[in-house]
Amino acid sequence: MKQYDIVIIGAGIHGVTCARSAAEHGFSCLLLEQFAEAAQGTSGRSSKLIHGGLRYLETLQLRLVRECLTERARLLNDLPELVKLIPFYIPVYRFSKRRPWQIRLGLTLYQLLGGEAFHSIPKSDWSGLDGLITDDLLTVFQYWDAQTDDVMLTHTVLESAQALGVEVIMNAQFEQAQREPGCYRLVYQIGGQVHACRTRMIINAAGPWVNHVLDRIKPDPSRREIELVAGTHIVLPDTLHHGIYYLEARSDRRAVFVQSWKEHTLVGTTEKIYQGPPEDVQPTQEEIEYLLDIYNYYFNKQLRQSDIIESYAGLRVLPKSDRSLFYRPRETVIHPDKAGSPRLFTIYGGKLTSHQATAETVIKRVMPVLKNNV
Repeated sequence: MKQYDIVIIGAGIHGVTCARSAAEHGFSCLLLEQFAEAAQGTSGRSSKLIHGGLRYLETLQLRLVRECLTERARLLNDLPELVKLIPFYIPVYRFSKRRPWQIRLGLTLYQLLGGEAFHSIPKSDWSGLDGLITDDLLTVFQYWDAQTDDVMLTHTVLESAQALGVEVIMNAQFEQAQREPGCYRLVYQIGGQVHACRTRMIINAAGPWVNHVLDRIKPDPSRREIELVAGTHIVLPDTLHHGIYYLEARSDRRAVFVQSWKEHTLVGTTEKIYQGPPEDVQPTQEEIEYLLDIYNYYFNKQLRQSDIIESYAGLRVLPKSDRSLFYRPRETVIHPDKAGSPRLFTIYGGKLTSHQATAETVIKRVMPVLKNNV
């Protein structure tokens, strides 16, 4: 039976980056993915942004914002062909929930935590902002964050992991794992054929499927209670020319991004608790109408649902709580199966922007276990 130092379940951005980091540290690694390609789940259905998370300042998640801004700088330096710095615009209207002084304060703090300088757009230039409505407009702030192709980014990391010797198997269905002394015995299927291996460590990077994976591991590992939150995006035929717009939905005051994407316009995202199988998540009619209404209002358009080129939905993993979604913490949690003698680490949550920092933290926790052979 084949043996590995580490088996990773899930070839989203966190799984592939953990695999690369494991190989860089000299560990033998097998990466299992249930779909035919990497980034078929949440990692390919994001808002395409590499950003510090300006809105998280409102809930005082300063450490998260600082980490994401640090990681954004690293990606801009390391992958300039994939991660591009782009101007973001925040229009503030008379009806906006957040006053100009509040936005200015937030942007000042954002800059202090690692962002670039921001400024106000002169009123004389408002007419050039892609037809953005100017009725009751008080001011427009411009700051900087970055955009990426999430699928291409994931595939690029995967290719570098494979070049370092990581074994990758697509269309692999994880069946079960049984903890044994010093390892797990793991079973998976490929095209109906059953395969087994032993691994000294499992990294559960299955995104919204993380607790489904834990359901198949014995003895029952420790876990976190989570909720899945669906986020929908729509792609429209229009083309923007001046960056990304950070808008406030009038109905519920949520932040929604409108951005140019592959010669079209991408609008998203929503936040709605989802309770079905992760693989079945789809945009709802309500969410599509919500996003289309926001775009039509702010850009004085008359687009209909029949004009929508594409819509997609991804799932975030958030801690289960009675608090509203906006106030739930967004930090990544790395959870062991057994305190003191872990052989399994589960990644709960995680952000596209900070994927490298997350992977490095996971491998740092794995290393003493494997190197000491405890």
